[in-house]
Amino acid sequence: MDVSFVGGPQPQRGLGVVAPFDFALDRELWRWVPDEISLHLTRTPFVPVEVSLDLARIVSEHETLDEAIRALGAVEPEVLAYACTSGSFVGGIAGEHAMCEAMRRSGARPCLTTSGALLEALAELDARRVALVTPYTRSVTESLAQFLAEAGAAVTGTAFLGLTRRIWKVPYQDVARMARDAAGTTADVLFISCTNLPTYDVIPQLEAELRIPVISANQVTMWAALRRLGTRAVGPYQALLDPAARRQWSLPDEGLRPGHGAPELPEGQEGWA
Repeated sequence: MDVSFVGGPQPQRGLGVVAPFDFALDRELWRWVPDEISLHLTRTPFVPVEVSLDLARIVSEHETLDEAIRALGAVEPEVLAYACTSGSFVGGIAGEHAMCEAMRRSGARPCLTTSGALLEALAELDARRVALVTPYTRSVTESLAQFLAEAGAAVTGTAFLGLTRRIWKVPYQDVARMARDAAGTTADVLFISCTNLPTYDVIPQLEAELRIPVISANQVTMWAALRRLGTRAVGPYQALLDPAARRQWSLPDEGLRPGHGAPELPEGQEGWA
């Protein structure tokens, strides 16, 4: 059978993604990606450690990144993304910058991390007061709050689950309940952390209910990476991806209070699900 009339395949541009060994949401990442882009994913080596600050440090070691990025180099992606929030905020702002530099040394391509993409998204939305939703333990959640404080953002409310494994199993209804609890009345934006926590379908629903932009770890990672490729992420009714959608809300005018740092997290929310 002659199929020469079909032509193709169509040219594809590559986006390389390094994820932790337990990452289970490949399909969710693909949902943000337009047809002309291919995702090339690799994972860090398995270690018998549950989700914690220790694991965040292990999966973000520069030697681990070097091996993963050299492996991805065989398929020649144009941009490299490290898709792990805790692994990219655990070392603070300096640690995130050092990770990007280590990735560039290994791959010589534009590089980004999830936590770096989060800061880009906050700047894009002109948001300085952040409500946090995480699946993490208290200590990991506090580390994220400290990272944001170092970047000049104020955390206005927090809800977390206290999980150390199987985060990808958390249903949307639990994410939504935490979002309502954390949002309050003063946040400019709500951030749902962890690239292993499903968020794609819940984002527009929460934005409609809370009347503020809602961003998530996987969303900001794909948004920032695809922007470096000169294209846009695919996501209906998501304010970060559609500037027109942002005009339905007015962000508060009040600036950050001088000396405002990472907050004490409220009691009684660990094990919240």
